[in-house]
Amino acid sequence: MKLSYNWLKQYIDMDVDPQELSRILTDIGLEVEGLEKFQSVKGGLEGIVIGEVLTCERHANADKLSVTTVKVGDKVLPIVCGAPNVAKGQKVLVATVGTTLYDGDNEFKIKKSKIRGEVSEGMICAEDELGLGTSHDGIMVLGSDAPVGKPAKDYINIEEDWVYEIGLTPNRADAASHIGSARDLVAGLNWLKSGNYKLNIPSVDNFKVDNHDLDIDIEVEDTEACPRYTGVTISGITVEESPEWLKNRLNAIGIRPINNIVDITNFVLHETGHPLHAFDAAKIKGNKVVVKKLPSETPFVTLDEMERKLHADDLMICNVEEGMCIAGVFGGAESGVTGNTTSIFLESAYFDPTHIRKTSKRHVLQTDASFRFERGADPNITEYALKRAALLIKDIAGGQISSEIKDVYPKTIEKWTVDISFDRVTRLIGKEIEKDTIVKILEDLDIEVLATSHEGLKLLIPTFKVDVRREVDIVEEILRVYGYNNIEIPEKVNSSVSLRQKPDLERIQNMVADYLVGQGFTEIMNNSLTKAAYIEKSAVFDQDHSVELLNPLSTDLNIMRQTLLFGGLEVINYNQNRKINDLKIFEFGKIYKRKSAATLKTGVENYFEEKHLALFTTGKMEAENWNSRQVKTDFYTAKGIVESIIKRLGIDRKKITMIENSSDDFAYTLDYVVNDNVVVSVGEVSKKLLKSFDIKQPVYVADFNWDKIINLIPARDLTYRAISKFPAVRRDLALIVDKAVTFESLKQVASKAERKILKEVGIFDIYEGDKIPEGKKSYALSFVLQDENKTLTDKIIDKAMRRIQQALETEAGAQLR
Repeated sequence: MKLSYNWLKQYIDMDVDPQELSRILTDIGLEVEGLEKFQSVKGGLEGIVIGEVLTCERHANADKLSVTTVKVGDKVLPIVCGAPNVAKGQKVLVATVGTTLYDGDNEFKIKKSKIRGEVSEGMICAEDELGLGTSHDGIMVLGSDAPVGKPAKDYINIEEDWVYEIGLTPNRADAASHIGSARDLVAGLNWLKSGNYKLNIPSVDNFKVDNHDLDIDIEVEDTEACPRYTGVTISGITVEESPEWLKNRLNAIGIRPINNIVDITNFVLHETGHPLHAFDAAKIKGNKVVVKKLPSETPFVTLDEMERKLHADDLMICNVEEGMCIAGVFGGAESGVTGNTTSIFLESAYFDPTHIRKTSKRHVLQTDASFRFERGADPNITEYALKRAALLIKDIAGGQISSEIKDVYPKTIEKWTVDISFDRVTRLIGKEIEKDTIVKILEDLDIEVLATSHEGLKLLIPTFKVDVRREVDIVEEILRVYGYNNIEIPEKVNSSVSLRQKPDLERIQNMVADYLVGQGFTEIMNNSLTKAAYIEKSAVFDQDHSVELLNPLSTDLNIMRQTLLFGGLEVINYNQNRKINDLKIFEFGKIYKRKSAATLKTGVENYFEEKHLALFTTGKMEAENWNSRQVKTDFYTAKGIVESIIKRLGIDRKKITMIENSSDDFAYTLDYVVNDNVVVSVGEVSKKLLKSFDIKQPVYVADFNWDKIINLIPARDLTYRAISKFPAVRRDLALIVDKAVTFESLKQVASKAERKILKEVGIFDIYEGDKIPEGKKSYALSFVLQDENKTLTDKIIDKAMRRIQQALETEAGAQLR
């Protein structure tokens, strides 16, 4: 939100430096995120002076150019000019050498030059070249009394202002205007500067009805969505360009002036914080405004000339035949004010915040009006805002107020009371603040003190303070103005000893994260919200399990993520678009799922979430180096990291079964299964999925179900065991097996056949070729045997190897090569 320094000064009689005011605004909770200087004419006419044309002759070498001499103070400058209206004796505006002129966001500097052989030391300017108008028919000619040599900025009234960019928090609807922010400033200045500042709100006492020539009825069918609707008619207006002061106010805060009527409604919105809307009265069919909801899928063309399909819950401002405006959000293309409008119906309403927010999000329409209505406007300012705008319209656009104010307000929204205790205020703030100071701060914030006692206060809260409902909210208001910086940091810090749970989940996660960082990985953090389009394209993840948001911020953030996969691929795409192709990243995060429709139960929690760890590798394993060979990451890179993490966590590897798998999202995967539950899945992302993310190189992913992994960690602390005194023995076997047989299955068969002394099974060669039968492959396996209590003899070793060989032949169909 933007605030104008000059505009604020209309409501507070203050002489505070703009930079100092920036600090004060931040101190009272209106954080200033930016401060910039505004000039009604860009550049402030620096370097532009008033000159007098002494001579003007046709250029000898160009029919459309004139050679002039122009007096600017004590100097006479030769200037070549292309304007058709330049003549001797004129008073003109001259851009001297070195002056910068602006054309929108573009700028150029005036230089001494030769034009068709004639020297030119400046430029006689048209009004559009200076930002003083839009005409380019010729140079700008001043009155004969214009003083020669005087800087243009001292002759032409240029407004300079300072504009604050405020980071307004969602709960501060009361400060979403210049008057609202000025109210906070009054309280802040009175406390910080010990002053007696007052809030000066423009009077509307001069409002009166001129005639009853244009009567328009109002009917509110949905009083829940529209608790209050106020309107008045004004006839005999002239729609034209706004006066300079009004355009300057709007331009300063980034609002483009349109015409005097629309500009006034925008001005009052940013002045009071209450949105208004002006309808062309001639386009209100049946002379009646009806506030209601239209059937679902009703087409409606908005001001941006886009046709939108209405939702059944969208509140509309209608005439007797059709919709005219999406209430509190956006106007219609057919009912707005145009240059031909002579009479208007002026609307000032209060709409239910929930309805407005849902409509705004549904149609992806974020406007100044919806910004305020969805945060909670003041229901009791509608009439004041209406009168304020009507008086400005009469003053600027002419016309007469041609009806009584129609106010449909069936159930008045009253102010509410809050009791506070001085002791509780002190306890929450951490410092005792004098009671008189508390009362003064609250009164400056327009919070009325109904009763005072030794224990506390009874307060009446104005309806514009929509977020102030509890005692703690009052404490926040007091502290905001008193100043967080004025609360001393205590010298004593209190703490309590807490029992650490086992296993220590945070320590375990940090241990694994540190290990991954040591292996060259970078941790990432993605939003838990993602787009439903990812799930719709996936054959692995079911849309029926998606947790959908009722009011998503956008279509890109409309469901909770079912997997960390898509977020990681987004990160890889983002980096590869910036020429970062070698990536090793990981993320700890939760996934969210809805139970399938078939398993939903009434009164039972039908949603669940799980914590996962996802690893992603792509590109080269290491940075380019002169003394190392460039190796690309592959499936075994990811699998090796998985095995290392499992080992580091102390999980019994014998409990894990490995199963090969594949899907549309993965070219192939290897699942680590414990008791029929997949605890880790590692694989290569399919080319189809990579193409949808515009990723042009292989990506390997490992997905840990962290909650299930944690349950596999041994309850006891890790212990050490002395290295055996007795040597280990290695034996190798070369086996021919079917191509479908995996190393993991051979390893399990061998471990089952020799449980006592078989310590390790490894694979050191795989061969497929013409030396072995078709459909077969050769595995070269290593077996490490060791007895913890004695040295193994050849007899024992041979007996164990025979058992292993027989089991492999019987159960896996292996043949000794």
